[in-house]
Amino acid sequence: MTPTDGVIRPRWDAQVGLAIGAAVLTTALTAVSFWLSFEALHDLAGAHRLNGERAWAWPACVDTFIAIGELLILRASLAHRVDRWAIALTAAGSIGSIALNVAGVGVSDDPLDYVTAAVPPVAALFAFGVLMRQIHEALARRQPVVTMPVMVQETVSTVPEEPEAEQVSEPVQDPETDEPLTQRKQIDAVVRGLYDALGQRRPATRHMRDALRDAGLPFSDGTCRESRKRVELAEPHLRDLPDALAA
Repeated sequence: MTPTDGVIRPRWDAQVGLAIGAAVLTTALTAVSFWLSFEALHDLAGAHRLNGERAWAWPACVDTFIAIGELLILRASLAHRVDRWAIALTAAGSIGSIALNVAGVGVSDDPLDYVTAAVPPVAALFAFGVLMRQIHEALARRQPVVTMPVMVQETVSTVPEEPEAEQVSEPVQDPETDEPLTQRKQIDAVVRGLYDALGQRRPATRHMRDALRDAGLPFSDGTCRESRKRVELAEPHLRDLPDALAA
């Protein structure tokens, strides 16, 4: 066992345990909130000529938009883009569910009647959103990391040779798109790889500087810090990792 095992593993196990507990509680809250919202909409449908199975199916025409929109938002987030249709679906389902739950109360002199009716759809929206965020963080950890290929340095020979045609080195390719990696993406790939190399810890400036220098890339302190910001913006869960000590 290495000296770092006794330090990293207990903290990491605690984080996993807390994440699982939060996921279980969020799932339970989401289920209860949607059930209460469905129940209120079912009563509203029953009071307006829908009976039996139709009264239970009608709420799905409203609340399911929230689930569909949140799932599409999660998909867009993993692809690092904004899906305006997904946001519109979520907003339409949420506003419609809240309005119909409140309308089902009818005329009341007690404001708490309206508050009570509005709580389930609002809770369903936020609970499902929190659940999607937890799923996003779990999936983001499993996404493949773009790593730097081995860069072969050319050696200068002291023996005179016949002049040859100038050779152009091929640029580093992105394995996902087969497009040449820009220098910024190469820097970010090196910095992102340090989180795994350091045992799920945030690299210090010295770690990034040494790794970038070894890769033949710019390694100023400012370059290191800006790259770490970009990496953690793309994968927010990395900000929560413990800091690695700069040896």
